[in-house]
Amino acid sequence: MNFLKATALTKSINGYPVLNNIHFTQQKGQRLAIAGETGSGKSTLLKIIAGWIPPDEGEVWFEGERVKKVPAEKLIPGHPGIAYLSQQFELPNFLAVSQVLEYATNLDAKDAAVLYEVCRITHLLQRRTDELSGGEKQRVAIARLLTGAPRLLLLDEPYSNLDMGHKNILKEVIRDISLRLSISCILVSHDPLDTLPWADSFIVLRAGKILQQGTPTVIYKQPSDIYTAALFGKYNLLSSPVAATLLGLPAAEKARTELLMLRPEDIHIGHASPDAISATIMHISFLGSHYEVELHLDGHRLIGHSQSAGLKENEIVSVHTQPGSGWYLQQ
Repeated sequence: MNFLKATALTKSINGYPVLNNIHFTQQKGQRLAIAGETGSGKSTLLKIIAGWIPPDEGEVWFEGERVKKVPAEKLIPGHPGIAYLSQQFELPNFLAVSQVLEYATNLDAKDAAVLYEVCRITHLLQRRTDELSGGEKQRVAIARLLTGAPRLLLLDEPYSNLDMGHKNILKEVIRDISLRLSISCILVSHDPLDTLPWADSFIVLRAGKILQQGTPTVIYKQPSDIYTAALFGKYNLLSSPVAATLLGLPAAEKARTELLMLRPEDIHIGHASPDAISATIMHISFLGSHYEVELHLDGHRLIGHSQSAGLKENEIVSVHTQPGSGWYLQQ
């Protein structure tokens, strides 16, 4: 039995199609991320799974039980065992965090202490909710949901509007919710780079349809199309003849009709040498862990990564790729 199963989900809002024939499954313990551009249907899909809004067609099954539709089959939104945190979550004003959590919890003191530690809010228990930052409020809101001991947690854009410090803390919290509390999660994000290190599996949505499902490695390195490639970061896109000529690929590659996608880390930059393919550095950006280098090679623009601090603009360097680098996309 699948932990979660969605079949043929279709939804229109005000006559506008939002989801079209969505099918997928999630296994218990699986960390599932849903990625897509704004308006692709991510939040609507999450609300249907949670039982907050009904699909026009299709069904959601959770632990063998169908999620009932509101208001046709039940008046109160939601489904037992599923917790949903929307982007517009709210906390009661002017109450201590401990009071907010005590009103919601059925946990004993020991389990509650573990939960507060996982959510990184133990030090906030005596603070009032109106004294918390946005990131702190969000962690308290998650903890309040988890006091009900759900088996599935749905998070809609949890990293939006957070500074880097609070975002990194929240990433640790969401990781530990899965690992330490054994709660399965589905996370929606407009920036899939936030979820690549966390997810076991991705669903990529565009205009309400699933374009690709797979592991983070497959989605990142072997995207189904240019849209999916762009969602997960910068890339180079070259015709096969150009790629074969400029990057020294085997001659047989010239005959291919597809486009070769290369991530910046696939482009290796070295010192210029007579027997190497040369390019000119046009711009260098320091990104902390590496340098992003814009290259011009016979009129073509490439983006590569380098660890070297000694590179200079207008410098001529060599470029190459490792055998098997890149992924061919249909034009």
